[in-house]
Amino acid sequence: MRIDFSGKLGVVTGGANGIGLAIAKQLAASGASVYIFDLEQEHPGEIAARFGAKGIVADCTDRASLEAAFAALPSAPDVVMVNAGIGPESDIFSLRPAEWERVLAVNLTGAFNTVQLAARAMKTRRSGSIVLTASTNSYDGEQRLTAYNASKAGLLGLLHTTANELGPYGIRVNAVCPGLIRTRLTKASFDNDAVLRDYFRDIALGRGGEPDEVANAAVFLASDLASYTTGATLFVDGGQMAAKFGTWNPDTADFSAGRWKLR
Repeated sequence: MRIDFSGKLGVVTGGANGIGLAIAKQLAASGASVYIFDLEQEHPGEIAARFGAKGIVADCTDRASLEAAFAALPSAPDVVMVNAGIGPESDIFSLRPAEWERVLAVNLTGAFNTVQLAARAMKTRRSGSIVLTASTNSYDGEQRLTAYNASKAGLLGLLHTTANELGPYGIRVNAVCPGLIRTRLTKASFDNDAVLRDYFRDIALGRGGEPDEVANAAVFLASDLASYTTGATLFVDGGQMAAKFGTWNPDTADFSAGRWKLR
């Protein structure tokens, strides 16, 4: 079955690069009128124009900025992808309170702002789909990511509560939980074979993911093919969360070209 968003309006926060950009492109390719919300320095208008979408400068941590962005839409959105996020590293001893607050402001409060404004716009129409970009880190405690992990865990509380409250209005809320995906934020890891060799030993498919692979899952959840799915999380992690004790053994497999393969 083909996913068809013809005649629908989609919004992607943080849509000017990485996973957000991949989602925006797939929505557009499926027929949606797409609007990217992103920071001025990310050039959302320029990026969006490259694939027939439109960009609006917006900061999800600034309520007035986000309200203005929603008000600039030609109609209430049918689909909103809540994707904007940051993930700076710091161990628990060095994490500054200001950095903690910044991460939660973008990843959690920004998501709340976006979901609430989207839901208000969708409510009178009695339909809509919202997809959050959560993470495998919503569930685990990866080192040096205290603020990021806490913010992504918080998204699950937002997911479950809003799915419950918005269901009567025909609004579905779901989440994708990516693992290690090749983006601007993870470039240093993907450029380091020694890091990947160890990290990917615990991933059933033996490799990292690409933004399009997350976009496939997010667009599915947003589509009518998932019409009876709400409050759900979909892991896009190559089986990482299923492989608690690791999958790959150097005695039976080799690591090359950024992935593990059986001999």
